[in-house]
Amino acid sequence: MRYLLILFLAGPLFSQNNPKQFLFVGNSLTYTNNLPKIFENVAANFNETINTKSLCYPNYALEDHWEEGKLQKLINTGTYDYVIVQQGPSSQNEGKLMLIDYGKKIKALCSKNNSQLVFFMVWPSKYYANTFDGVIQNYLLASQINKALVSPAGEVWKAYELENNLENLYGVDGFHPSKTGSFLSALTLFKTIYPDKILEDLSFQNSKTWVADKRSYMAIIALIDTITSKQEHPTSHNQTD
Repeated sequence: MRYLLILFLAGPLFSQNNPKQFLFVGNSLTYTNNLPKIFENVAANFNETINTKSLCYPNYALEDHWEEGKLQKLINTGTYDYVIVQQGPSSQNEGKLMLIDYGKKIKALCSKNNSQLVFFMVWPSKYYANTFDGVIQNYLLASQINKALVSPAGEVWKAYELENNLENLYGVDGFHPSKTGSFLSALTLFKTIYPDKILEDLSFQNSKTWVADKRSYMAIIALIDTITSKQEHPTSHNQTD
């Protein structure tokens, strides 16, 4: 009985001393506004201790990361619980095939190293908003084929754009995210990884750095809840094929 009590009390401490490790692989859509740090902040507000590392360069696609080789070396360290990958919108066939084919290569490495692959679904520029459905479909397809998770930020983004919300998700160039856009993406990823967490428990006051308007903030949470609720989740982050 005394032994069981020690284990029970040590549980939370063990969790804090062994934080989940996340590797972000992508381009400027991830490193703009430092999305991984926003993700860390959200996690901390839910008492989840995590560490992140970014491997993100301008204009990089998954093929570029693979050819460079740093990605493989990092995954092969066996350090990472989750590997979050994204490239450009990929609404066209070339981008779709790259997501699928290089996703397959990355998934094989992840499976060998007990890592869960997660596709971070992005969005098109405002100018190419008509390609939204293609972006969504191709990221979903790549995740399904490769038996990976998908963080549907692009789908949440599209739904938000259809509403009359005050906060703009796009930055000044009409493609890269504003702070609010990066927050939406980070929060969608958090809910994807931690589906049992209740986003309404997140304090608006603690989120005002990224979203100043409360109505927009509540709209983001509602849309994330609705869209992520449709997802299926592996029972373990080290699920293999």
